[in-house]
Amino acid sequence: MKSGLILEGGGMRGVYTGGVLEKFLEEQIFMDYVIGVSAGACNAASYISRQTGRNREVTIGYVRHPDYISMKNLLVRRELFGMNLIFDEIPNRLVPFDYHQYNEATEEFVVGTTDCLTGEAVYFEKRQHAKDVLAIVRASSSLPFMAQPVEFEGRLLMDGGVADPIPIRKALADGVTKPIVVLTREKGYRKKKSSFARVMPALYRQFPGIVKSMENRYLRYNETLEFVERLEVEGKALIIRPASLYKINGFERDPAKLTHLYNQGYQDAEAALEKVKRYIED
Repeated sequence: MKSGLILEGGGMRGVYTGGVLEKFLEEQIFMDYVIGVSAGACNAASYISRQTGRNREVTIGYVRHPDYISMKNLLVRRELFGMNLIFDEIPNRLVPFDYHQYNEATEEFVVGTTDCLTGEAVYFEKRQHAKDVLAIVRASSSLPFMAQPVEFEGRLLMDGGVADPIPIRKALADGVTKPIVVLTREKGYRKKKSSFARVMPALYRQFPGIVKSMENRYLRYNETLEFVERLEVEGKALIIRPASLYKINGFERDPAKLTHLYNQGYQDAEAALEKVKRYIED
């Protein structure tokens, strides 16, 4: 048996995942395998490095920082999120990331990204790229229109949630038999076609793959969500998700709303704790 965490993205909705993982950290619950995209990958890194409270501090604690999310970033750098702040200043100076503990952790960790030229999902494993964790997670979090592509190993990469928004099939292909999926949308949610898809060809004509992948993203997301829900009904997967998002979007800057969602994740993990333990141990 091989347990695994599959972590969806969702921008600032990812604070829910941070709350779930905080409870797992407190209870010393670690899976054999972790895979995440975008905000899911960000939260996973601090979980694997065993840094309690870090996800809350770097998201909710810095959300009011003038460079964290701002129109100025978008106009000046074409990045709504302050990517240098989030993936350099914070982990290397302000709220140091524990590289040593991250490297010592035994969990497999996989981060999903999207190749801008082909539109295909590209995955990077911790065991091969431990020293490049920040660059890879930054690439996985670089959503079109909100951030610039990241060049890594000869590829131009962007948000992993574009090509593979809920990487359950990758986890299963890697041998996971006990998948626990943490979603950042409420039950019954289905994605609609993005309004950004119409302008993608004009703005990203040099990246035909990301254009095509964004166009079909909603179809891929909904199909994958239905697949995950079938696995749950069959007893082949466990899902943890928020009961309600209280109108929180991916660019939320209200610390009170984000704290509420974080606490909801923590409480949901607490309520599911015995079920989780039985599931991964049976």
